[in-house]
Amino acid sequence: MSAKRILVGVLAVALLAPLGARAQSAPLPYGAPVTGDVARKAAAAALTEGKKNGWFVAAAVVDTGGVLVHFERLEGTQNGSSEVAFAKARTSALFRRPSKAFEDAVAGGKTSYVTLPGALALEGGLPIVVDGKIVGAIGVSGATSVQDGQCAKAGVDAIAPAAK
Repeated sequence: MSAKRILVGVLAVALLAPLGARAQSAPLPYGAPVTGDVARKAAAAALTEGKKNGWFVAAAVVDTGGVLVHFERLEGTQNGSSEVAFAKARTSALFRRPSKAFEDAVAGGKTSYVTLPGALALEGGLPIVVDGKIVGAIGVSGATSVQDGQCAKAGVDAIAPAAK
């Protein structure tokens, strides 16, 4: 499976499951949960992206139910980023969309979204999509939201060959 195919899947989640009062299309279905080996590979790639850029980040990978499958952080990462990475991953898995969708909604004036149970309105959480199904999600925290998103994307991109 190509990185482009996974990226298209992530983008489809964002486009097919819009936030707000507009009519919603059916979101992508859940698939079999992400394996430990794939979760470790995704987290390692996210941390490598952070380290390459001098960012101290933590990465969490969850299954389709938001249960932690794997967690890692770079030495020197602030302690609070561990919980935030997990929350971003859970948000993405439970709501079947990037956590940035919530950040964008709040920035667009939908401030009530910050009160949704289990939703964290910060970029850095991405669904892991394989063959058109969500198998889990990755969350990254420790740098800016945009930088966290860049690291999460590196994690998703790294598992393309292993996720078959």
